[in-house]
Amino acid sequence: MKWEVIFEPKNLELFGSGILTTLGLLFSSLGIGAVLALVFALLLTGPWAAARWIVGSYTYVIRGTPLLIQVYLIYYGLGQLEWIQQRWDSVWPWTHFKEPFFCALLAFSLNTAGYTAEMLAGAIRETHAGEIEAGQAYGMGRVQVMLRIVLPSAMRRTLPAYSNEVVMMLQSTSLASAVPSMMDVTAVASRIYSDYYLPFEAYLAAAAIYLVATFCLVGVFRLAERKFLAHLAPRKS
Repeated sequence: MKWEVIFEPKNLELFGSGILTTLGLLFSSLGIGAVLALVFALLLTGPWAAARWIVGSYTYVIRGTPLLIQVYLIYYGLGQLEWIQQRWDSVWPWTHFKEPFFCALLAFSLNTAGYTAEMLAGAIRETHAGEIEAGQAYGMGRVQVMLRIVLPSAMRRTLPAYSNEVVMMLQSTSLASAVPSMMDVTAVASRIYSDYYLPFEAYLAAAAIYLVATFCLVGVFRLAERKFLAHLAPRKS
């Protein structure tokens, strides 16, 4: 195996830019997706039946279709519609649909929003009635109870499941290589493979990068769980 090829300066630079693209896509989609998920979760657990049906249908479709298909539909579907192409030089937000990063970011954000919204909505529904009654006993209204008691409690309890979602999103960013001109870690490995015909070295290097990133993310969430879920840990006798 010719590992020296991977460590050539130009290839290391390629992997460096690929790591930045992957992490930028990951954290940007997680940030946008978290905001959307919070709104969707509130609608899913709110009193408006129409909103619950619309958001529920959205999350069902998102969770029932492959992420790769969603990426294709946005980049090769929406981004290639003549109606959008006529406007993507001058009319916002269609101006962004000619940018590969935006199309990938939109697909990943909508995807993680669907999964996270259902997790958060489930945690909101499972909030102990005693917590809500305690807030009401203090004279809090519905909105105050939601903001001060239900949401903080639900977010803490969602941490373990959300950590899995973040790790899955990290690994799913490899699908961004399906979008032309997107040079993430997987795309860099594919380029090195095509240039040097070294599939094992190229993809093993990419796998190692994903493994290290996963290890770091899991460590961060373990620390967060110890801090925010310490009250749920078994008590030592």
